[in-house]
Amino acid sequence: MSDGTVSPAALVARAARRGVGTLALTDHDDTGGLAEAAAAALEHGIRFINGVEISVTWQAQTIHVVGLGIDPDHPVLQNGLAATRSGRIDRAKRMAAAFDGLGIHGTFDGAAALAGNPRMISRTHFARYLCDTGKVKNVKDAFRHWLGEGRPCNVDQEWAGLGDAVSWINASGGVAVIAHPARYRLERPQLRMLLSAFVDAGGAALEVVAGSRQQGQYAMFARYANEFGLAASCGSDFHSPLESRDLGGLPPLPAACEPVWQRLGLD
Repeated sequence: MSDGTVSPAALVARAARRGVGTLALTDHDDTGGLAEAAAAALEHGIRFINGVEISVTWQAQTIHVVGLGIDPDHPVLQNGLAATRSGRIDRAKRMAAAFDGLGIHGTFDGAAALAGNPRMISRTHFARYLCDTGKVKNVKDAFRHWLGEGRPCNVDQEWAGLGDAVSWINASGGVAVIAHPARYRLERPQLRMLLSAFVDAGGAALEVVAGSRQQGQYAMFARYANEFGLAASCGSDFHSPLESRDLGGLPPLPAACEPVWQRLGLD
């Protein structure tokens, strides 16, 4: 329901074919796909965890905070997500204007047509449109040239505050997780500041194993998790068969970590 290319039910079916036993769906700033995914998981015999991935602004950087085990109908969470979504269309129009200034036209309509959920138009939809029209070879090139941090068509957006996002997740009975920490442009002192602020806000876990990360980084983030008293999670960050590491292909968590599913009351 955000920037994936397959439906929630198709995602669960793919996970089942690939031997996944437990799955969380964590769309960006939206929980609209959870009921469909949960029904499909029941059909396929997969243990399903309600989730969401909230866009956060921290020290002028965008950080993603995952909520696992949430109550998707909780009004505090839903009100927060609605406020976070509200700026996406305006941001998309500003990105399209930046492309217009470079002589690349039609990007807003093109990206909107690729967004299954029109409330959730994102940079990824712009990147896919650029691929489809032959402007770039792949999504990574689109981010590298135009849409990544500091690139000419990236538009900064003030998302939710870190403490707010964590409080919404906690209010809904979930566990808050810092997602894919290696992707942020943070030196080690800044990363430690982020983790400290996250813990102070009531955050509970760190994504130690991620699909976009080199395996040599797992041990480093395991040490951070243990140092800050955080549980460890893992996630494929799957968006598309052509763009992401596939479901079910991650290695296990390092042995020294406390798995986040223990804090969710799961075996």
